[in-house]
Amino acid sequence: MPSTSSDPEDKHSGQWRLIADLDELLHRARGFLHSQPALHINQLRKIVELRRHGPQVPGPRQPVFGVLERAGAVTAAFLRMPLPSRLSVTPLTVAEAEDLAAFLGSLDEPLPGFSAVHETAAAFAEAWRRRTGITGTPHNRQRLYRLAALTPPESAPPGRARVAVAADRKQLACWYGEFTEEVGMPAPPEEEGLRWADERIAYGGITLWESPDGTPVSMACAAPQLVGAVRLADVYTPLHLRGRGYAGAVTVAVSRAACAAGAAEVLLFTDPANPTSNALYQRLGYRPVRDFTAYRFDVTPTATAAA
Repeated sequence: MPSTSSDPEDKHSGQWRLIADLDELLHRARGFLHSQPALHINQLRKIVELRRHGPQVPGPRQPVFGVLERAGAVTAAFLRMPLPSRLSVTPLTVAEAEDLAAFLGSLDEPLPGFSAVHETAAAFAEAWRRRTGITGTPHNRQRLYRLAALTPPESAPPGRARVAVAADRKQLACWYGEFTEEVGMPAPPEEEGLRWADERIAYGGITLWESPDGTPVSMACAAPQLVGAVRLADVYTPLHLRGRGYAGAVTVAVSRAACAAGAAEVLLFTDPANPTSNALYQRLGYRPVRDFTAYRFDVTPTATAAA
């Protein structure tokens, strides 16, 4: 494998290597990935997904793994899932991002997209443009929050929290479709929504807030605990029920349950352009950690490619 260090005196550089399979990735990079679960939560989740589906993950390409090694220790890692075929990378210095662009360029493989903490993503996109002439377009930015100290509102709305069960699956699938459209993605087919609900119901991963008459009015999901971290996601209240405190109440309930289950870190991502959700989570005791950005890459190189 080629070394990506263009300057042997650059102490930020190391050697990028492709990894043959998931077992080897875990053997080499487990300690590194487990060292900062919050910053590495996306890569850890993708590893869990690969383990669940096995090596034959649906998609046009097989997964690709790589690590950056320095003095025999892994200091960064990347994964590319078949769908979407976007590289997911742990945080890098500018020099490491430059080296990764050189390494990936030497592989002569298409790169539809790239996601990482904002600074890493921007540095890589610029390095990739200079090297290949292919321009990156940021299309999704998220802010990672970590729970500091849970601070519930002084009064909760009427009703109670409960864990979703199989009888809720159709309602949950409907809400999942509405949530997906609201964040700017195509609405999934009903079958996909039902699978989404069934997977989470199976491990008790969806909490509902229901009104006093038993009608569900809001939901929040929690992924299984990973290296002491639990990620919350898909907090959703139908539009006509908003402004009544339901989202805050269900978030408090699922956050409290995660802490009670022994989670050392409770995490969630928001759209930084959404002032309502960002203000809500901060009122509840969540504090911002880092912003993450995903880039799409144009397929047609320009004349600016590096020689």
